[in-house]
Amino acid sequence: MNSRLAVVPRAGSPVAVRFGVPLLSLAAALVLGGVVLRAVGNDPVEAYRSMFDASLRGWRPMTRTLTYATPLILTGLAAAIAFRMRVYNIGAEGQLFAGAIAGSWVALILPEGTPKPLMLVAMLLGGVAAGVIWAGLAAVPKAFLGTDEIITTLMLNFVALGLMNYLIFGSRTFWRDPARPVPQGRKIPASAELPTLSGRLHIGIIVTVAVAVVLWLVLRTTTWGFRVRVIGESHRVARYAGIAVPAATLVVMSISGGLAGLAGAIEVSGVTKSLQPRALAIELGYTGIVIAAVARSNPLGVVPVAVFLAAVATSGGTLQSLGIPVEVAVMLQGMIFLAVTAGEFFVTNRLTVVRTTAPEPATTAPTAAPMASAEATR
Repeated sequence: MNSRLAVVPRAGSPVAVRFGVPLLSLAAALVLGGVVLRAVGNDPVEAYRSMFDASLRGWRPMTRTLTYATPLILTGLAAAIAFRMRVYNIGAEGQLFAGAIAGSWVALILPEGTPKPLMLVAMLLGGVAAGVIWAGLAAVPKAFLGTDEIITTLMLNFVALGLMNYLIFGSRTFWRDPARPVPQGRKIPASAELPTLSGRLHIGIIVTVAVAVVLWLVLRTTTWGFRVRVIGESHRVARYAGIAVPAATLVVMSISGGLAGLAGAIEVSGVTKSLQPRALAIELGYTGIVIAAVARSNPLGVVPVAVFLAAVATSGGTLQSLGIPVEVAVMLQGMIFLAVTAGEFFVTNRLTVVRTTAPEPATTAPTAAPMASAEATR
């Protein structure tokens, strides 16, 4: 009897598995990180304590973490809504850049005396519209020609980044501040800045959490959300049920791109106060993909995961102040991301031992009977 390990999909994930596996994955990452820290001559307990103090202990560190988490929540939602229908939008990074470009343009083109509510609504809607259009460049070929959206959205990220850099560093455009010798974006008027809650924390965090709740309710309670789930399970079944898959693809990609574009406009309005490529090109869109994967495409799960990853990212500077090389700090962050993401495999699957019985050896047929018949014919 032989034994082998086999991967078996879970029929259903119990609550203990859904919450226990991510916690165990995080613990494993912290243990491995502690081994690395000890190997380079640092105290892992002190390092982790400093990370917690710098990101979550006290109101000021918390506001810094929540400010960084705001765009991550939106890019995580952008990836999550697409992944629910098995449409793999990898272009939240570029859609965020498009939203930042459009949002800053709206803020600069409108008169400075525009009432603040009107200015903010116009600016944020401009970012959403730009994100929708940029996502549509990949959504239309995907819906009607069956092209690979992973490649098209990924390539569009580089196009959007090149466009944003050109507007500030490569030319003297409307977005660039002509009064500064060093290329920088023009500062948006005060009426286009999001109101702050404390320090750098602005009301964008409230907007993003509200969007997450609304998206969760829509996916869970509406007919459209049911159709998205059906398409995600099987395109063939969805077509048999009369669901227009191309139209649904366009809608989902538009929502996904609009959320990422909203993140870009909020970053300009609440943080950078101008179109600043170096401040925006910090892989917010790519991190959103990790967040969506860890949250299992659950809009409500995106919020705590984004806050956690933001806390890890904002504490990197503290590790460097302790004498820990920047490469080790980045490796610790990547190790946590990888461990938590890999742990999701065991939420939906389990390893089991399969025992197989060895086949019996084949028996050879006797040769006496043929020989006897041959003698009889002589």
